[in-house]
Amino acid sequence: MSIQKASLWICLLFFAACFMAFMSPAAEGTIDRLGLGMSYIALAFGTLGSIYFYLRSKENKAKSQSGDHAISNAPSIAEKRGDAANTREELVTLAFTDQLTGLGNQRRMIEKFNSLRNDRLDGDSGFLVGFADMDGMKPINDLYGFDGGNEILKQCAQRLSAAVEHDGFVFRSRGDEFGLLFPEIKDEAGAHHIGKILQEVLLAPFDLDGRTVRLSGSFGFALYPDSGEDFDTILKNIESALYHSKRGGRGRITIFSGEIEEMILENARMEQALRRAIANNEVQPHFQPIISLQTGKLLGFEALARWIDPELGFVSPGKFVPLAEERGIIAQLTDKLLLHAARVASSWPDDIFLSFNLSSVQLVDPTTAQSIISTIRKAGLAPNRLEIEVTETAMMTDPETASMIIDELHQAGIRISMDDFGTGQSSLGRLRELKLDKVKIDRAFIMAIGEDKPAEHIVRAILEMCAGLDLTVVAEGIEEMNQAESLKRYGCHAGQGYLFGKPQDEHKTMGYIREFLGEELDMPTPQHASA
Repeated sequence: MSIQKASLWICLLFFAACFMAFMSPAAEGTIDRLGLGMSYIALAFGTLGSIYFYLRSKENKAKSQSGDHAISNAPSIAEKRGDAANTREELVTLAFTDQLTGLGNQRRMIEKFNSLRNDRLDGDSGFLVGFADMDGMKPINDLYGFDGGNEILKQCAQRLSAAVEHDGFVFRSRGDEFGLLFPEIKDEAGAHHIGKILQEVLLAPFDLDGRTVRLSGSFGFALYPDSGEDFDTILKNIESALYHSKRGGRGRITIFSGEIEEMILENARMEQALRRAIANNEVQPHFQPIISLQTGKLLGFEALARWIDPELGFVSPGKFVPLAEERGIIAQLTDKLLLHAARVASSWPDDIFLSFNLSSVQLVDPTTAQSIISTIRKAGLAPNRLEIEVTETAMMTDPETASMIIDELHQAGIRISMDDFGTGQSSLGRLRELKLDKVKIDRAFIMAIGEDKPAEHIVRAILEMCAGLDLTVVAEGIEEMNQAESLKRYGCHAGQGYLFGKPQDEHKTMGYIREFLGEELDMPTPQHASA
């Protein structure tokens, strides 16, 4: 029975009881007033109770209907599960996608690599894995900001993807690097072929809001399974190949091989030996004379690093200096060499200067100038007796920092010389802005004098240009007397090369000074650099 019906019946029963009490006669023919009063009270309570239960029943019914409606509109369990699955899929896609280019990221590359590897575990079919590094992105970021750089990276992604099409996969690995996977390329010839195609694609000019931008790509490849059977090993070997490409001048293609692996091991052994040599002061400065071509006077010496290892023997600076730069120990090597060389030079006559080469790595370090000033102060060498040599290419790596370093050195009284002039990439305007004191013509031009007319014209043009800029010029690599005589006629100020003397240690250099000056000089014995 419903609450509404029960309330109605209670009301009727109370009403009936009241009516009967009212109608029944009392003793002596009078109405029973007490019974009548109780009947009224019962009737009132019955009526109120009925109303209360009726209203409660309507409220409960409304709630029940509302709840039924809400339940009918709520998503089903299946729908909830479907939504959760979609959300999970979206999160996975987001985690495996590079947000800038829309390409898969390194996680996706690893997943694809593992998938290809698992598909081919039972067979002997390999595939090609690689990385492409965009050369020249730093100047683009410097000139156009990171928004401009990001736009170029997006264009690179589009070009690489279009070039690969259905033959492979392109991923944005990190920064300026793109990952590459080619399931059907199984040998070095195929790797070189696809590398050349991708190189050409990147060499075409880029458009950045109407401005033309150019860059190139360095490539490192490795073949699975010959170069590794898991992604970490393959990645390590690809990075070695890519490093070899960039070290060779950028814009190159290198495929990991046994030869490269041996070179890596050799560099590792050399690095350990070099670290020991630096700690033990075994890398020594040797000094090559610089002579005035006009007067024949001894002007100064260039300090050149020499290293003879007990096990490796003589190690060329062309090997250990780049290695020191790459492994982050060039600053330590330079500090010790400069301190030693400056202490030796402080014992020479006051009119003989020391010329010292600065690494390209140090021209991007804002602390370089103060480090040099502190070192020569410690050695007791006057700033005006030191010349710092830098290369064109090194100065163009980070022009703003290089200019700041040069300005600080100039303010301290140290002169700046541009080494290997004619082989780098600086413009004439840049040459004027850098406030150089001296230019050294690369030996490649000097060796051709007397045999190559165009080379002679280039040398004369450099001399005329430097005269207009009020720059002193030194010719490097002079080995023949006719070269020295020609340079003198052209107006070259100074020369350096085997004709005047080979690099020698500090003791033989002191003997050279005495012999050259034609007199015995009372000079103190130079102190060696301490550890």
